Amino acid sequence: MKSGNKNGPKGHVISKVLPESIAAELEIEPGDRLLTVNHEKIEDIFDYQYYTTDEYVELLVEKPDGEQWVLEVEKEADEEIGIEFENGLMDDYKSCQNKCIFCFIDQMPKGMRDTLYFKDDDSRLSFLQGNYVTLTNMKERDIERIIAYKMAPINISVQTMNPELRCKMLNNRFAGEALKKIDLLYEGGIEMNGQIVLCKGVNDGEELERSIRELTAYIPCMQSVSVVPVGLSKFREGLYPLDPFGKEDAASVLETIHKWQNACMDRYGIHFIHASDEWYLLAGQPLPEEDRYDGYVQLENGVGMLRLLMDEFHEAVVCLLADRKEKRAPEAFLQARRVTLATGLLAAPFITQLVEECAALAPDMEFQVFPIRNDFFGERITVSGLLTGQDLLAQLKGENLGEKLLLPCNLLRSGEEVFLDDMTLAELKEALQVPIDIVKSSGQDLLDALLF
Repeated sequence: MKSGNKNGPKGHVISKVLPESIAAELEIEPGDRLLTVNHEKIEDIFDYQYYTTDEYVELLVEKPDGEQWVLEVEKEADEEIGIEFENGLMDDYKSCQNKCIFCFIDQMPKGMRDTLYFKDDDSRLSFLQGNYVTLTNMKERDIERIIAYKMAPINISVQTMNPELRCKMLNNRFAGEALKKIDLLYEGGIEMNGQIVLCKGVNDGEELERSIRELTAYIPCMQSVSVVPVGLSKFREGLYPLDPFGKEDAASVLETIHKWQNACMDRYGIHFIHASDEWYLLAGQPLPEEDRYDGYVQLENGVGMLRLLMDEFHEAVVCLLADRKEKRAPEAFLQARRVTLATGLLAAPFITQLVEECAALAPDMEFQVFPIRNDFFGERITVSGLLTGQDLLAQLKGENLGEKLLLPCNLLRSGEEVFLDDMTLAELKEALQVPIDIVKSSGQDLLDALLF
């Protein structure tokens, strides 16, 4: 049903209509504006997702010429309408008002692209993209809407359960009080995940024990909590003094986490508290077995990524050997050639072990792993995701890289072929004069990139 009324609110601009979707069938087009859903004004993406989950939905859409269409939709419950908006949140982004002592954005040099300096602290991004929020930006109405709309999970940057210490760590006098919002979410039955950025001499030791102990009270709504080490760049002049964790420190952190994992497993049936992969690499300890990750609930937070990669890689090797025995495997890997893989300092020994296993499958091939030192942010930053194009170029230039160079996908901006320092992949290829393959995150992808 269509109406010619040209009055009313301006709504939200539609930027994309998915092919063969309900919206496409309704002749909704990019440039149209969504005014209301079920006669309700839509404030943001929370409202939109809540009101479009029903089997019957009524949309009021305004065309570019001002004509308004009333569109009646009958669909399956939770079936998507198939439209995307110019602003993903359908509202302004809420920036972080804290001045956390560990914030990595405050440790970046000047002159980088503007988006790298934006500190988000928006609960809607937590639900949509898995971002972690401090709760200091959330008002009572925000909590009420999350509970009413059952938006979950909400990922929370806890840091510490000591209210006074949290005020200090976040440099916000309301940060301790904000912890009470966890109680409201718990009472509302909202699923949550937590994160603790551990700072040496600040929220570790007894404070970490306290945080874990008090967070277990929110199980099962609080599904998991990860502990990650603070990242310290060389650009910390004038910031709170923090020291890096050493091997013995990492071992102590893991001892605490393993103790609580065992206790939580005995009492709740989940391991609950998880150490990010960096702790195991730093301590020189083997990675936990797959079942200790509770289904990799915090995978995107760097918890279990290496274990999953290793298991997938070994599974891919077994499949390849079986195919090779049955003469189903391609023979491309038998060609004599050299393949180079570059990664961060921390993961390089782990990746080297996998590459050496791969070498046994193709004795005529030569593999080499280059650990890339982070000169841009400083040598204390050892993860691959913070490497820049200029560091790759400086340390690989002039080396015999062979027939191709492999780089992990987390070096590039999401959806684009651009490094953190805005060097493009094409520019790096041109400078190094070698084909570059970007390796996705699975073990199968790694094996295929190495051999084929």
